[in-house]
Amino acid sequence: MIVNSLSLCYHNKLILAPMVRVGTLPMRLLTLDYGADIVYCEELIDLKMIQCKRVVNEVLSTVDFVAPDDRVVFRTCEREQNRVVFQMGTSDAERALAVARLVENDVAGIDVNMGCPKEYSTKGGMGTALLSDPDKIEKILSTLVKGTRRPVTCKIRILPSLEDTLSLVKQIERTGIAAIAVHGRKREERPQHPVSCEVIKAIADTLSIPVIANGGSHDHIQRYSDIEDFRQATAASSVMVARAAMWNPSIFLKEGLRPLEEVMQKYIRYAVQYDNHYTNTKYCLCQMLREQLESPQGRLLHAAQSSQEICEAFGLGAFYEETTQELDAQRAKLSARTSEETGEPAEDTSGVIMMAVKFDRRAYSAQITPKMCLLEWCRREKLPQPMYETVQRPIDRLFSSIVTIAEQKYQSTLWDKSKKLAEQAAAIVCLRSPGLPEGRLGEENPSLHKRKREAPDQDCGGSRAQELAQPGELCKKPFVALGSGEESPLEGW
Repeated sequence: MIVNSLSLCYHNKLILAPMVRVGTLPMRLLTLDYGADIVYCEELIDLKMIQCKRVVNEVLSTVDFVAPDDRVVFRTCEREQNRVVFQMGTSDAERALAVARLVENDVAGIDVNMGCPKEYSTKGGMGTALLSDPDKIEKILSTLVKGTRRPVTCKIRILPSLEDTLSLVKQIERTGIAAIAVHGRKREERPQHPVSCEVIKAIADTLSIPVIANGGSHDHIQRYSDIEDFRQATAASSVMVARAAMWNPSIFLKEGLRPLEEVMQKYIRYAVQYDNHYTNTKYCLCQMLREQLESPQGRLLHAAQSSQEICEAFGLGAFYEETTQELDAQRAKLSARTSEETGEPAEDTSGVIMMAVKFDRRAYSAQITPKMCLLEWCRREKLPQPMYETVQRPIDRLFSSIVTIAEQKYQSTLWDKSKKLAEQAAAIVCLRSPGLPEGRLGEENPSLHKRKREAPDQDCGGSRAQELAQPGELCKKPFVALGSGEESPLEGW
């Protein structure tokens, strides 16, 4: 038996709730700035996490848990280490323990999600599906309590009857968990239904462990003082805030809400500094803007298709350039140091024509890419088609490509987030050397106008669904749902 060596206090705390696609590192750090005591990450599924490898990211000063496809599933940093709770979706005690042991050195607590009513969770026996199997709940929590060095909690919804709810929470308490978070709604209820403060209060009166009240954003919490009112109404030890914190993370600030423009700019800075995928950054900003999505700034955000464009929409273009240059310099320094320490020979770049360029699709025609221009030029000149040799750098998983034309090699000195972006950059170097058209706006290249543009990849930090969605779907869907009284897809369970 492993004895828990770190005691995270759950008494009288302000807590950021776990929220899908919202509770990533930039949001967690922002809410800590504004007064949150504890922050939960978004729910992460055990089957996904168990495949991850722990990687120390020296460029960002983070610890990354990276999937086999090189996507960062969970990213954390030293600043939140003693205050971040890792929430997992699980239906199996042994898998849950394996994940807990994978992350326990980098987080302050482990939480099991038993409150998500979504089909993607319940059909796997996770989320609210666990509430129908108290014995499985007991096995999962007991295994975690005995097997990990971090305090264990769980987050539940209430059952149809008070008697059944109290019976369940008493069984949960006997497993030895440190606290229990209660979303005061039944599994079929949604934010438009009133939260049951009376049931949370009955649970708090029954248990000796801390009870964390959740679900008050819709009816109760609009400002900082409302958090304490909600705590008193539920007699809970602490309060967990979801939607109110998503709409304006400064809800935790005693002095009152900060202007949304200030909050969003601060969020964007964290997103850039920690290389957050732009689709996730955009999604969170859309939740903050809400009814202002049709404002001029909302339209700029709607149209943004990169972190750089998001920064420019909020007057942070210079910050983006400065920060990315600093990160690139740090990557180059670490790469050189790694080569020196391992004794690997430096890459032979003699005979390679090099330029510091990146492919910025905003600067190019809507239907033409540099790779297309280069291929067409080779055909006209009766040269073999371009040959691309692309490598990925292990230290930061960025890509660089060399293109060979008639035995001459061309390469950009800047590394990119995807293989296709790196190949586009190499093609630009090749075309610019002799001054050939590369498809930039204003250039004429009639033979290519009817060719379909090759869409550049984006990095894999966000979900596949986010990458495939149209901008309007990313921004507007949550607000249509909220406005119509239906459930938002990012409900904090």
